[in-house]
Order: sequence, then C-alpha cells, then structure tokens
Amino acid sequence: MNGPDRIARLRVLAAGLRAPLYAERRFDLPFDRVWAVVADLEGELPHLIPFVREFRVPAGDSELKQAEAVDTLGFRGRFEARLGPGWCLMQSRLVTMGMAAEPDGEGGGGTRFAVCGALRPAALGPVQRGYRRLVGERRARAFLREVERRARLR
Repeated sequence: MNGPDRIARLRVLAAGLRAPLYAERRFDLPFDRVWAVVADLEGELPHLIPFVREFRVPAGDSELKQAEAVDTLGFRGRFEARLGPGWCLMQSRLVTMGMAAEPDGEGGGGTRFAVCGALRPAALGPVQRGYRRLVGERRARAFLREVERRARLR
C-alpha cells in the first residue's frame, strides 16, 4: 500500500471527527488472530461493545455491506460497513466507528491495532467532548482488552 499505513489513516480520521474514543495498542499476537476477531462483526462486535446486542451483516464477499445493529434496548440502526484486511469502517446516521490493524515484528509475531468511535452530527459536539472526558479513554482501553482476550481464545 502506498501512503500512510492503516493505523495512521485511522488516526487522521479520528482527529478529523474529533473522536472521543480513540486508542492504539500493540498486541503480542499474530495479525491473523487479531483480525479474525475484528472481521467477525456478527459474532464478535456484541462482545466488544457492551450496548450492542446484535450486529447483522449480510453474507457475501463484498467489501461494502449494509449492516444492522440492535442495541440492548432493542433500538435498531443501519450501518454501512466497509471491511477489508486490516481495515473496518462502519457508519450510521449517528455514529462512525473504525478499526485498523498492521502486522508488527518479524514473522508476523505482533499486531498494531487501533480503534476510534465518534458521533456524526456536528450538533452533538458537546456530547462528544463530555463523553471523552468522562468515559472515552476508559471505554477504549476496555475495548482493546477485550479484543486481545478474544484473540487469545482463537
């Protein structure tokens, strides 16, 4: 790939969105194990995000899919999900979430991973700033811990 790696691209996206949730970490796990967790949106996203009860993704090989999230209260949201090796970007009317990974180390022994999340409407900027201060960092660390834990189970 020419230009910035996927982690750098996600960092730029997060800065542009003023994402209240952004974190990076290096896992001592092979890229394939880490990305297998992330790429399994239907099976894993409800384990990674506490308020997501279901995430439905239609079958098929297309990189761009129309997905549906169901939260713990039963509310539904449609997402456009773009998923490829080391890159996942999901957007709804209200939310943008991204995840990126890069192999790190000789022989694929480690993986650099990043996650970001933001609200889309500009009018919700004050909510985002409050979220960042109150729980954004803590929620991002919990997300990274759960990705690592689930990748170790594979």
